Amino acid sequence: MESTESSYVSSPEQPRKKSPPPPASPLSDAVEKPTYIKLLVSNAAAGSVIGKGGATITDFQSQSGARIQLSKNYEFFPGTSDRIILISGGIDDALKALELIIAKLLSEIPTEDGDDAEPRMRVRLVVPNNACGSIIGKGGSIIKSFIEESHAGIKISPLDTDFLGLTDRLVAITGTLEEQMHAIDLILSKLTDDTHYLQNMHAPLSYAAAYNSTNHGLNGAGVKFQHNKEDRTNSVTIGVADEHIGLVVGRGGRNIMEISQNSGARIKISDRGGFMSGTNEGKITITGSQRAIHAAEDMIMRKVSYICFREGDR
Repeated sequence: MESTESSYVSSPEQPRKKSPPPPASPLSDAVEKPTYIKLLVSNAAAGSVIGKGGATITDFQSQSGARIQLSKNYEFFPGTSDRIILISGGIDDALKALELIIAKLLSEIPTEDGDDAEPRMRVRLVVPNNACGSIIGKGGSIIKSFIEESHAGIKISPLDTDFLGLTDRLVAITGTLEEQMHAIDLILSKLTDDTHYLQNMHAPLSYAAAYNSTNHGLNGAGVKFQHNKEDRTNSVTIGVADEHIGLVVGRGGRNIMEISQNSGARIKISDRGGFMSGTNEGKITITGSQRAIHAAEDMIMRKVSYICFREGDR
């Protein structure tokens, strides 16, 4: 679900300009003080961080001195199809590990020939709601100062009340790698002084236990939605080009299973040849609450768009 990410609120990004080198961490005299960083990555990005046989994540842990853990496949942050990375250790170690991870993911972003622009990605940190005040400040004063000092864009999502028991918000940071790391250094140094933040250091990576409705995923993992009784009979049918149905479904139904798990909707694919009236589009029926249906439809359409984009590059 993109709504968790698209509804960010807080200070706007500042005009881009050359960032000065980040200063030493404000807590440099206490680098051994334990802290943690939680961030979201796609399933594909998680694979890159792990590496073949775990080689990459082992190397990153060795280089940084921090511990790096990932949520299991199909264990996503509520409302997204993204896995959670947990980095723990001293502040400097955690920041070093994060920089290695971001640099690795940036190196895999394709660039056009002759394009000298530095690749960019959005870093999304997971922060407990009761700790967000320490990085927002009165009237947004702290977050504004962080933006001005780092030249990164920093936006904090509102708490998503669609998910029963969810107490975390997302902090999105944009800019160059240098700008992002400067901003995260400032944010983490502030959060590490917040007892509410540190109390969540050992919280489980899986959010499955927080939800009490019917299981839509594998082995009870992943997102679970609580629907109102009257919402359960809503249903819509959408059409997808017959040649794309198989790719939307995925091998062994993996893609559809992931979309169902992430949205909370029940999804039925028509038998081969069951086309929408007057078209060559296969029928996909989505059942659940209006919110779940909208989320599932959005994910399916994004999957189709990606398939079409890939085919257009051939």
